[in-house]
Amino acid sequence: MKLQYSLQARTTWVIGGAGYLCASIVEKLLEQGCHVICADLEDHVDKLADRLGDPDGLIPVTLDAREEIDIHRFAANQAAETGIPDGLVVLTYGASGKQLKELTAEDFDQASQLGITSTFLLARAAGDLMVNAGKGSIVLFSSMYGLVSPDPRIYEPPMQVNPIEYGVGKAGIIQMTRYLAVHWAGSGLRVNCISPGPFPNENVQKQHPGFIDRLAHKVPLGRIGLPEEIAGPVLFLLSDASSYVTGHNLVVDGGWTVY
Repeated sequence: MKLQYSLQARTTWVIGGAGYLCASIVEKLLEQGCHVICADLEDHVDKLADRLGDPDGLIPVTLDAREEIDIHRFAANQAAETGIPDGLVVLTYGASGKQLKELTAEDFDQASQLGITSTFLLARAAGDLMVNAGKGSIVLFSSMYGLVSPDPRIYEPPMQVNPIEYGVGKAGIIQMTRYLAVHWAGSGLRVNCISPGPFPNENVQKQHPGFIDRLAHKVPLGRIGLPEEIAGPVLFLLSDASSYVTGHNLVVDGGWTVY
């Protein structure tokens, strides 16, 4: 069987698609001729559309993934307007940004709502549609910190150690991937996960070069990741080239977690 990498004329929902890594994924999908429904908060999707020059194939949609009713409405509306999606990419996450001793129960619950519960609801909504089509690919997002703990020696002030609720949520995404992959395996629907390593955004790179050096020093490849280095694995998992891959957590971390 000839492997097919093409995503031409396919439709992919990208949720949380206007962030630093997400924008690169959307851009690469568009370059492949994919129709992209990019859903995020209103100001975020507007900025992404402007940045990309309102390209053909991009449909920006406002979505607050914290609201269950909004998720159901989004899925129903998009299925009616653009059809059953071929792919789903979920990049939503929750984190309080607080230190361990400052974290409240409400902070933890809010982070879990956006990071875990919303991911589940989005995956289920798209998955139920894809099952009817007998095919589809879902890509969820975890993190290196869903696999290992942050090294506090890297996070010298003013940087703060990555918060506990973020890592707990990302670890849950890996298990969610496995569960959903088995649940839908008989329907031809695949579910996989990507765990990025150190991909600090542009502002962090400019403002905290010492932190970037410490990150790079811990990576076997000796550098931080580039946004397009996440887009490639996403495209692979969405395409037919990965047709025998499901329930997998693809770690894209320059070797960070091999230590």
